Amino acid sequence: MSYQFDHVAQQVPDIAEAVAWYEKTLPGARVLYQDETWALLEAGGVRIAFVVKDQHPGHLAWRVDDATLERLAQEHGQEIKPHRDRTRSFYLEAPGGQSIEIISVDGSEYERLIETVKT
Repeated sequence: MSYQFDHVAQQVPDIAEAVAWYEKTLPGARVLYQDETWALLEAGGVRIAFVVKDQHPGHLAWRVDDATLERLAQEHGQEIKPHRDRTRSFYLEAPGGQSIEIISVDGSEYERLIETVKT
């Protein structure tokens, strides 16, 4: 079983404002995706997701393959939820009220987005 750190997500009240601030503040920051409720930005080899409060908690995300996602969800009694970009994940509450996401990107649009960062 292999875990790979994928992204950190911050809840923000205004996605466009957060993206604009990071682009201005971190030269070379690259927007991989943006809409009104979710954005993904890459800066210095780190991906930051900006999310709105009613859709996702702030979290740290680890990527696994589909088989590992299925097994871990079963072990933790969690339901896997599909996302609009065809990723699938579940959240766990970590100590201190923090959230982590276990995500599989296999065959998703997100997988293609993150591949563009490598090239």
